Order: sequence, then C-alpha cells, then structure tokens
Amino acid sequence: MPSGLVFNLQRFSIHDGPGIRTTVFLKGCPLRCFWCHNPEGLHPRIEVQFTPSRCIGCGACVLACQHGAQELGPNGRLYHRDRCATCGACVAECFAEALQFSGRAMTVEQVMAEVLRDRAFYESSGGGVTLSGGEPLLQPVFTLALLQACRAAGLHTAIETTTQTRWENLHALLPFVDLFMVDIKHLDSARHQAATGVPNRRILANIRRLSATGQPILFRVPVVPTVNATVPEIQAIAEFVRELSAARPAGAPALALELLPFHRLAADKYTSLGLDDRAAHLTPPDKAAMAELIQAARAVGVPVTGAPAELARCRL
Repeated sequence: MPSGLVFNLQRFSIHDGPGIRTTVFLKGCPLRCFWCHNPEGLHPRIEVQFTPSRCIGCGACVLACQHGAQELGPNGRLYHRDRCATCGACVAECFAEALQFSGRAMTVEQVMAEVLRDRAFYESSGGGVTLSGGEPLLQPVFTLALLQACRAAGLHTAIETTTQTRWENLHALLPFVDLFMVDIKHLDSARHQAATGVPNRRILANIRRLSATGQPILFRVPVVPTVNATVPEIQAIAEFVRELSAARPAGAPALALELLPFHRLAADKYTSLGLDDRAAHLTPPDKAAMAELIQAARAVGVPVTGAPAELARCRL
C-alpha cells in the first residue's frame, strides 16, 4: 500500500462534513492563497516549525544540531532555516516543543489504525473520514488508496479539494467519495490568479464535470476582504452554483453553498514557518457583513448552509 505525507490527524472534527469525523490533512497545495489558514500544508515536504514563545532557552537544540541552524547567544534565540537539513535532531531534544515537525510519512494502514479508533462515534453521529489539506489530490495515489480503504471499512468519506488537478484524478475518486467539499475563491480568472497564484480555468472546468456526475457537492467560499467579500462577487458565485444545479442529472442531490469568513488564527503558524503573513493587515468580516452576504446568495436561489454565528472557523 502507498504512503503519503500527513501533517495532522484531527479527531472529533464537527465542521468537515456530517457528524463526528476524523480529518486527515495532507501536505502540498498547488495554490498559494495569500490568506491560507493552513500554511503548514502548502509545501509537499517535511518542515520544522519553530515557535519562539515556547522556547525556554535551554540550548539543547544548539548542542544537537550539527549544521549550525540553531543559535542561542547575544542576538537571542535564532533559527537559521537556510542551514537546516531537517534531520530532526533539534526536534528530538526540544522538550518544550518549541521545535516540531510539520508532516510525517504514513502508510494507509497507519492512517486507518488511527481512523478506526473512533468508528463508534462515526456510527452514532453519521460521521466518517474527511481528507483535507493542502490539496489531497496533490498526492493522488495515496488519496485514492486511503479512500478505498475507508470504503472497504464501511466509513462515510468526504474530501475537501480545490479541483486544481487533472480530471482523471478526480474521476478515479467518484466510486469512493460520499461528499465533495469544493473551494470556490473567485469566478474571474485574473482576480483568482492574483489572489491564489493560479488561474481558475481548470478549476471551473473540473467543477462543471464533477457536478454533471450528480455527486453530492458542498461549495465552500472563504470570504476574504479585498478578494471576494462583496455582494456582487458572492452573488456571481451563487449564480454559478445555480447554473450548475440546473444542469444536474435528474434526482441528483441539491448543491449547497457555505460562506466561511477569513480569520487571523493562522498568524502564529506563519511565524513558526518563517513565512510572511500577507493577510495580517486584513480585518475579518463581522457577523453583520456575513449576514448580508448570506442573504445575497440566498436571494439568487441557492441554499446557503450555516448562520453567521456558526461561521467563526475556516481553514480554506
């Protein structure tokens, strides 16, 4: 069975599909959304995260590192990422957990062993397993094998995806996914590229093909100031979903939209990874703004899930 690169296994998730779920976060993403709430999932490699506020200044990491990447001296506590070999010697010695790995290689069997611990909760709540990221389809072989294993175990499956992948990768998943949760950031390709680093032509084409299969789909829109947090932009997305609905096969489940407000909870993650938080200047939309956008989307005739008070979290 193939192995994959996982950066988190989150048990008892209640926002990543129906019921109580285990969400498996896979590393690597083809987009570079400047507000990304999971920056530790961007790169398809193991990384070291350094959280300065946890450091107790013991110096154990300095002694352990053979590459001079860790420094404790007159200039304070420094981590020279350009010297780091990601060997893990410093991580092993950091009892304060100021240094931690982001990402670990896991086999399908290892992931399933964790997932199946909570089978009773899935069965009692109508939950299951959700694959997220990053973008799970940047690891298509592992993603497919993991979904097949979940299906063989009788578990409900969901996947969060940008659909920025080859259609063949998405098509291969169809027999093994009970719910697709698909990101939509913007309908204008130039605006999409400015915000995420890639145009949306492939994304929209794959969304149309996926919708035409009749698969259950929940469209999730991160509401980000300067990107799409206006009534016209949200209504344009809602109208796109309405058009998809009209072309669905007879008897296919209805499409729905979920609006998720931008938040600043990822700020410490950017610091720990040595990355610039390019969204630090943004103000999250308040409940009144979210309520207005929800009403605007509903006015188009598209079901919008949740309510403003419930939309405090977002990892898109």
